[in-house]
Amino acid sequence: MDQYFDIIIVGGGPAGLTAAVYARRAGKSVLLLERESFGGQIASSPKVENFPGLPAVSGAELAERLYSQAEALGTRIELEEALEIQSGTPSRVVTDYGAYTAGAVILAAGMRRRTLGLAGEDRLAGISFCAVCDGAFYAGQDVAVAGGGSTALQDALYLADICRHVTVIHRRSDFRADPILVERAEKTANLTLLRSTVVEALEGSERLTGLTLRNTAVGEVSHLPVSALFQAVGLLPESRLARSLGVPVDEAGFIAAGEDCLTPIPGIFAAGDLRAKEVRQLTTACADGAVAALAACRFCV
Repeated sequence: MDQYFDIIIVGGGPAGLTAAVYARRAGKSVLLLERESFGGQIASSPKVENFPGLPAVSGAELAERLYSQAEALGTRIELEEALEIQSGTPSRVVTDYGAYTAGAVILAAGMRRRTLGLAGEDRLAGISFCAVCDGAFYAGQDVAVAGGGSTALQDALYLADICRHVTVIHRRSDFRADPILVERAEKTANLTLLRSTVVEALEGSERLTGLTLRNTAVGEVSHLPVSALFQAVGLLPESRLARSLGVPVDEAGFIAAGEDCLTPIPGIFAAGDLRAKEVRQLTTACADGAVAALAACRFCV
């Protein structure tokens, strides 16, 4: 017989961990499922400077604090992938290790990294999605970062302290990153910002040796020798489970739930970056977690 919990949370990022804290404080039994690593995308950030009360903290440390708080309150936390959800009274969640039932389910699976879609991307050594994880392997070498958002420039600034030279490749003329990060990057001596430029091809047979670049403004093609390419070109919503349940999603795949985090399916709630909204920040993810948890608690009274 499946083990029953008042609330099952799918996703161990800031939204999911915050939901666990609020649900446990409300006295509900809680199971949190995470398929890869706890903390979500923020865990790989070298420095977080916009979380209230913590002026400067690494993403890994913040993730550890959130995890420890949820665990200390009695949340059962399992490294399992939710494969299927069957809505009902109760709902049933099937994972790669077993199955559980719950009065309410909170979908907080977040997003996965987008790739450039280039040949060799999945086999060449030197392709990375985590500067904090892999940057040290390329100490004293030339590397590149693809992307124009805050994550890309945070990665580039982190790598500039380790590597000989860092080149940021951005397809647009303007960066979407926080202006303070752009200003820091422009003032960093061993960091170059290439605007209106795309990566056309990856060079190398087993290891990355360079990039073929194209300037989109003038069409000029160039070659950039690098030992590594760190990709930070955006994220895609992990909405497979929501779609299978019949939960409405928008054109981009985000769950169409409002600020109340309710979905049209009774007992199914959405929180964090997976939810369609204007602002996706740590603080809004945590806010979603609190709102979804309290709504789930009311549902499964």
